[in-house]
Amino acid sequence: MDRKELEAKVLELIAITYEKDPAEISVESSFKTDLAAPSVKMVALISEIENQLDAAVMLADASGCETVADLVDL
Repeated sequence: MDRKELEAKVLELIAITYEKDPAEISVESSFKTDLAAPSVKMVALISEIENQLDAAVMLADASGCETVADLVDL
């Protein structure tokens, strides 16, 4: 999976988890300001990423991400 495909899949999972319109989310979106939601949403997102992308993501690392791009870089 290349970078663009990974970004698209992560954006799709974010839209579902955070109940946002996919058109409103980009890799520059901030988790704190643009996607403001309870921390349980981040836990759910990481679970979905791990399940759908067969990847291991540490919640502590993901919680430190400021933008979607930061999360993709993990």
